[in-house]
Amino acid sequence: MPKITYVATDGTARTIDVAVGTSVMRGAVFNDVDGIVAQCAGHAQCATCHVYVDEAHLDQLEPARPDEDDMLGFTACPRRPNSRLSCQLKVTSDMDGLIVHLPERQY
Repeated sequence: MPKITYVATDGTARTIDVAVGTSVMRGAVFNDVDGIVAQCAGHAQCATCHVYVDEAHLDQLEPARPDEDDMLGFTACPRRPNSRLSCQLKVTSDMDGLIVHLPERQY
């Protein structure tokens, strides 16, 4: 299973094995990672699973779809060029080593 690292705002990192086909958001929720709220359960309707993808890994990801791009305008913390909704990041074997940074707050 690919390893995904979730980095909290205090710098604490937690690396988790996440099954291929699972979203980065679900990997966090299933493993009780603080900082991913996921109020809409992965439907790209709430922006409470906002993450900042480590820039070294951006090229591993498919571009954001228009609905995700629109929803990123409603995040509680500033949107950055590397902002993504973790519910829309489906884990592939190529994502092994992915690092995502959690924002200060989700709502």
